[in-house]
Amino acid sequence: MAKTTQLDSVLILGAGKIGTTVADMLAQYHPRLRVTLADQSPPSADAAADRQVRRIVLDASRADDLCDALSAHDAAINCLPFFMAQPVAAMAATCGTHYFDLTEDVAATHAIRQMAANASAVLMPQCGLAPGVIGMLGWDLASRFDTLYDLRLRVGALTRHATNSLRYNFTWSIDGVINEYCNPGDAIVNGERVKVQPLEGHETFTLDAEAFEAFNTAGGLGTLCESLQGRVRNLDYKSIRYPGHREAMNFLLHDLRLVERRDLLRQVLEHAVPHSRDDVVILFAAASGLRQGRFEQETCLARIYGAPLRDKARTAIELSTAAGVVGVLELLMQGKLPAQGFVRQEQVALQDFLGTRVGHHYAQLVGRTPA
Repeated sequence: MAKTTQLDSVLILGAGKIGTTVADMLAQYHPRLRVTLADQSPPSADAAADRQVRRIVLDASRADDLCDALSAHDAAINCLPFFMAQPVAAMAATCGTHYFDLTEDVAATHAIRQMAANASAVLMPQCGLAPGVIGMLGWDLASRFDTLYDLRLRVGALTRHATNSLRYNFTWSIDGVINEYCNPGDAIVNGERVKVQPLEGHETFTLDAEAFEAFNTAGGLGTLCESLQGRVRNLDYKSIRYPGHREAMNFLLHDLRLVERRDLLRQVLEHAVPHSRDDVVILFAAASGLRQGRFEQETCLARIYGAPLRDKARTAIELSTAAGVVGVLELLMQGKLPAQGFVRQEQVALQDFLGTRVGHHYAQLVGRTPA
């Protein structure tokens, strides 16, 4: 790995729920860093008074202003909507600023990878929960088998008490949910990389006597299909929801054909589906294959709940997503990641990540033993 990378300043783009959580997490666990949180809207008086997190007004769509802000910082964490990943990463590469984001968008990740070929800094997209930590977990499970047959990865960001017919409230970005429900995902089937349609591959199961369903969604595997091609027979990723959600969403997307009118779909969901801060994040992974000639399976289940951070209540999805990107930033500073170019999530050793100052948010992944 590379030498330790000295970072003195970090720019966070987007002061939404995730962006502010990332800023608070950096201020809490890395107080020596100069943390700047940028958003196109002016901060509130209370936010502006925060001495550990500097607030600035910035419209990231204005190239000159974005360039000035990136050039003034050693690293940038992009917490803007997925469609801003590609332009912000391109500007970061031009400015020589280390770049991290949380995007699940496959096309943006491919574009960022091409940019990174000649970059002097790190370009590391997909640093959240899924894609992100689930890729680290998947790679770690895969490495435990001499011959890997099947790897199944499941993640759910769920409202704990959804009462509507969708059995779902929004706990994160509406745009992100629409993107993963409307675009094809990646998988490996019988050793071949394939595209799978969203909402298909429906399955039902129980975890700790609670019923769930899961189905294909886009982007959760990141680059894991490419990294494991030739090493695994079957690999897939599905989103966990409560039973009935998939059927209702299929009606909206396909029976009403709102998949063809995503702006209208967004308006409908924003108007009719509430946001909730009472949530839980579930990670479930199962791998099977041969170890020392014996057919074995290993499973891992973790539940993450909300908790206070800097005296503010934070949700499970906020903490799990922010911990993913703050953890890899710490590993860069420790010299446990390459110092430049494109970096995949599966290049992060799970135990290294769990050993970071924010790894305790995934404490249930520590000390896993074969099933």
